[in-house]
Amino acid sequence: MLTGKQKRFLRSQAHHLRPIFQVGKDGVNENMITTINEALEKRELIKVAVLQNCLEETDDVAVALVEGTESELVQVIGHTIVLYKPSVENKTIQLP
Repeated sequence: MLTGKQKRFLRSQAHHLRPIFQVGKDGVNENMITTINEALEKRELIKVAVLQNCLEETDDVAVALVEGTESELVQVIGHTIVLYKPSVENKTIQLP
């Protein structure tokens, strides 16, 4: 679990990032979870955009992604989800 201080730090790091994944009307599927997991291994911190045509609520999508990728939910703001997962091989973010 992340502390409040760590979440604030990660939010500041994620501020300038652009969403690299989009969840559309098909919602979250296995293929998407696999791809997001690979991206988290490389980047550790990513943003995911939930499109207007997505049939699921943004919070439900966030929970599905966190459970599927075993990552930490940093923030849900509007239709954007910020995820963090420490990398096994490419550790670049040092948490406070």
